[in-house]
Amino acid sequence: MLNLFDTYERKIRPFTPLTPPQVKLYTCGLTVYDYAHIGNLRSYIFEDILRRVLEFNGHEVLHVMNITDVGHLTDDADAGEDKMEVGTRRAGKSAWEIADIYTAAFKQDLAHLHIHEPHIWCKATDHIAEQIAMIQCIEANGYTYRTSDGIYFDTSRLGDYGHIARLNIEGLQAGSRVAMSEKRNPTDFALWKFSKPDEQRQMEWDSPWGTGFPGWHIECSAMAAKYLGPFFDIHCGGEDHIMVHHPNEIAQTQACHGTRLANFWLHGYFLQLDGLKMSKSSGDFLRLQTILDRGYDPLVYRYFCLGGHYRSKLTFNWQAMDAAAAALQRLRTAVTQWPTPTQPDELFLTDFTNQINDDLNMPRALAVVWNLVKSDLPDDVKKATIVEFDRVLGLGLADWQPEAEQPIPAEILVLAEQRHAARAAKNWAEADALRDQIAAAGYDITDTPNGPELKRRAVHA
Repeated sequence: MLNLFDTYERKIRPFTPLTPPQVKLYTCGLTVYDYAHIGNLRSYIFEDILRRVLEFNGHEVLHVMNITDVGHLTDDADAGEDKMEVGTRRAGKSAWEIADIYTAAFKQDLAHLHIHEPHIWCKATDHIAEQIAMIQCIEANGYTYRTSDGIYFDTSRLGDYGHIARLNIEGLQAGSRVAMSEKRNPTDFALWKFSKPDEQRQMEWDSPWGTGFPGWHIECSAMAAKYLGPFFDIHCGGEDHIMVHHPNEIAQTQACHGTRLANFWLHGYFLQLDGLKMSKSSGDFLRLQTILDRGYDPLVYRYFCLGGHYRSKLTFNWQAMDAAAAALQRLRTAVTQWPTPTQPDELFLTDFTNQINDDLNMPRALAVVWNLVKSDLPDDVKKATIVEFDRVLGLGLADWQPEAEQPIPAEILVLAEQRHAARAAKNWAEADALRDQIAAAGYDITDTPNGPELKRRAVHA
């Protein structure tokens, strides 16, 4: 039995599909005003693991992911500029151009990390009609009001607004110190924003309420309902969605359809650098390309993320990446050396399945992997078993082949010979200088009884 932690209920619950064997899954996608950072990608790895575990358990997953290319303001609470407009100034291109550029880069990152693409991609700008229709439904049911800058959702109309975040609405009302403008309640949010008369927006549309653009939250409610129905199995996102975005998605769906949108709500927790959250808006973040530029295989980052539970914060540093690289290399080498797989071992399969079905406990699942590697089972059985494991791990272990060893360049061999001669002459200063030259060229040299040995050093070492 697969058990998952449901943020809405704040407990681990047995998972059963609403309409077996199909599982309908919605994952909040990227706001494409910039590249994805590795913190974003940790969330998508978690969601990929979830999908793989569902499929490992025999379910047929229908996976939908949105692309936010309009409406996400720099403040999640409807203040500031549209992030896409900010991105256009930084990049010197149109909003439509940067949306295409960063969406393509995002998809490339997913491919590098062996993250399955969703079955359905849905862009906010392709679903303006659906968003307008949902706002009209919410309006017809009496949950909206108009201000000078837009159409807002009146959260006071819902007695359980913010349940998923366990918001203290009375406390927020009493303690509010922020300028609310014309908002009636601190938690009210924009469904449709009007274009300002003095503002030239690149993305705006006509609507029953005037020219403008949709709020950020309405796109997910509208598109999820279109492709998955008004009540489906699982909705995922990052932990930052718990306080604002997902309460608002749920509120909109309650007002229009009378449901909480999804039966399970799952959230991946942040990646941290030296204890700080990684943020694109700060302009200080690491991309997957940064990892590639340092010479790492992108799947080293996937392996690193498998070492932390998705509901725990994970601290990133290069030492941890080096450890992950070494572990992945050991695993790949072992699997490559094993013969053609035969039948998997049922006891190890059961143990692995128990771990992944315990709220996606990948650290314990990895422990099962290494127990298998060290076991006394025949190597063909080990290989068959780990190939089954890799349906969830997503490391491509069966297909990996070691790179052909590149010959040492002649100039490096000459330096090594010169250093050997310097050492024989006890000219230690010259020997050290030659070692430094060899190291600067990207090679390690080790002195052995049979003479010096050269080895190309990984770029990131």
